[in-house]
Amino acid sequence: MQDQELWHNKWASNQIGFHLEEVNPLLTQYWAQLNPTREDKVLVPLCGKSEDLVWLAQRHDQVQGVELSDIAVRAFFAEHFYTPLVTPVDNHHTLYQFDELSLYVGDFFTAPLAPVELIYDRAALIALPQGIRPIYVERLKQLLSNGGRMLLVTLDYPQDEITGPPFSVPEQEVRELFAGFELTKLYRDDADETHPRIKKGLSRFAEEVWEIKG
Repeated sequence: MQDQELWHNKWASNQIGFHLEEVNPLLTQYWAQLNPTREDKVLVPLCGKSEDLVWLAQRHDQVQGVELSDIAVRAFFAEHFYTPLVTPVDNHHTLYQFDELSLYVGDFFTAPLAPVELIYDRAALIALPQGIRPIYVERLKQLLSNGGRMLLVTLDYPQDEITGPPFSVPEQEVRELFAGFELTKLYRDDADETHPRIKKGLSRFAEEVWEIKG
């Protein structure tokens, strides 16, 4: 994965403004659109120490996550007072398991993941530079079982006005990346002048939610 040092440094220096201290309201509002069942296996790429993992594990028997930083994964379990079973998988990945949760530390592109029925991406696609996004999506397609569904959260803003991450992934790019899949835009929230991003100088900023069916 590109830019690994960047993300390691962010976690090491606690520069994690992308981390939400509560469950993402877009997840709680739109997850039902995927018609999930408890038996459906869930994958959360680049999961960090997201509170969304706990919410998903309360509703599914198997939730897999992948995170580059061991700092993030250890912090997740410590903050929730979980004591995981820690197993080295290979020279590059370590598996942390607790009840419904299986979190891999290491490179998402080489993690030994099993196919799943559901994928939740709030901060993975928008964390990756444009050149690697097609490779990332191809990996998702490999991991999504036939008939699988995905909930994707993206950002749309003028990329030339500010550098990422998080990066802008506008509608046209989403549709190109997932060509051949059934895409439904569930939500778009255009920020007003009170939004922090607008206050910092962006001319526009929007968050979008997509339902993607394999």
